[in-house]
Amino acid sequence: MKGATPGAIYSGIVTHRRLQPMGHRFRYRSYSLLVDIDQIDALATQTSVLSHNRWNLFSLHDRDYGPRDGSPLRPWIDAQLDSAAIELDGGSVYLLAFPRILGYTFNPLTMWFCYDAHGSLRAVLHEIHNTFGHNHSHLIPVDPAVRLPLRHSFAKELHVSPFFDRDGSYTFTVRPPGERFSVSIDYRVGMDRMLKATMALRRRPLDTRNLVTVFLTHPLLTLKVTAGIHWNALKLWLKGAKYHPVPEPPAQAVRIEGTLEAA
Repeated sequence: MKGATPGAIYSGIVTHRRLQPMGHRFRYRSYSLLVDIDQIDALATQTSVLSHNRWNLFSLHDRDYGPRDGSPLRPWIDAQLDSAAIELDGGSVYLLAFPRILGYTFNPLTMWFCYDAHGSLRAVLHEIHNTFGHNHSHLIPVDPAVRLPLRHSFAKELHVSPFFDRDGSYTFTVRPPGERFSVSIDYRVGMDRMLKATMALRRRPLDTRNLVTVFLTHPLLTLKVTAGIHWNALKLWLKGAKYHPVPEPPAQAVRIEGTLEAA
């Protein structure tokens, strides 16, 4: 990762647009933290408002990501990469996610960016969560020769919204973190596009001043994300959206997909 730093704040706009069987749209300001998972403790020493595995205004807890059992993150992601025959040779792994804010978080999507020792992106892992406590991850190898942005499609495995069943597939178009970060997600069932979600964020330094600024300008963001999901679910139900019972999550926690291609 060129010009790498241990961490950054990415802030901007998230949009969701449901297209079928009825239209529904919402948009909100958001931010995420990008952190080198090997440097979280070092980051926490640089600011009094961010901690690792303990309560603070902002905190990053290992049990919120990856294996979700509180164990260190690097051995877990290395094991997933080994399963896909990807060797980073000591390169960095960056996590893009919501932190805990005053002790609370919910991450609909956590993204892991895995770079080799030469700074080339070698894999992306999409860690998808639903509000029923389930999660499932898709690990996508990246050919370092391809140009940005990157695009990949894979089958939907996790029941995310109670108003869609588990059929269909996602197409992700990703511009990895630099001065800007963006991801566009198309959800289709057959040839029908059901939903489109986008995230367009801009980088700023991760320091006390900027953390306090985003806390004040986006108050209680993670709580609002959860409340917003349920509020929009109520709107969809009132519009007549069909409820689908929640099935058990996939038995396989991480699925290895095909190589990520150029868009």
